[in-house]
Amino acid sequence: MEQTGQQIFDFLSQHGYWLMLPLMTIEGPIATVIAATLAALGAFNVYVVLIFSIIGDMLGDVILYGLGYKYGLGFVRRIGKYVGITENLVERMEKYFVKHGGKTIFAVKSTTGLCWATFTAAGIVKMDFKKFVKYSFLGGIVWSSFLVAMGYFYGYLWREI
Repeated sequence: MEQTGQQIFDFLSQHGYWLMLPLMTIEGPIATVIAATLAALGAFNVYVVLIFSIIGDMLGDVILYGLGYKYGLGFVRRIGKYVGITENLVERMEKYFVKHGGKTIFAVKSTTGLCWATFTAAGIVKMDFKKFVKYSFLGGIVWSSFLVAMGYFYGYLWREI
């Protein structure tokens, strides 16, 4: 059993970077913590894990923004009334994002929770894309740094035990 674990570790050490970015784009927090844990065990460079985490997470954010931008208003018009999202609500969200969009993106990004809904909403209301990316990046630095530190700490503990 130990030999199989070593083989998996060796495989990840050699090929894991190719898997890391797509996984971090799809499910950033889990992939980041696992990659950072493996970095503490010597499989990856912790700084590369951090950079990939920030990039992968931002790619996911931009995809959600783009989906909201392209399909959001059509969704609101066809299905929104059944789930409590009306054009009136979108107009109010638009005003809110003009005034507080940057703070909202940063706060949601640097915590866990309603990222998918918030970033899609930012696209629906056509928040300024440069502003969206700026605050997504800044919040991503905070969030990814936290996840990498947590995973690295777990890996350190695992190694010590």
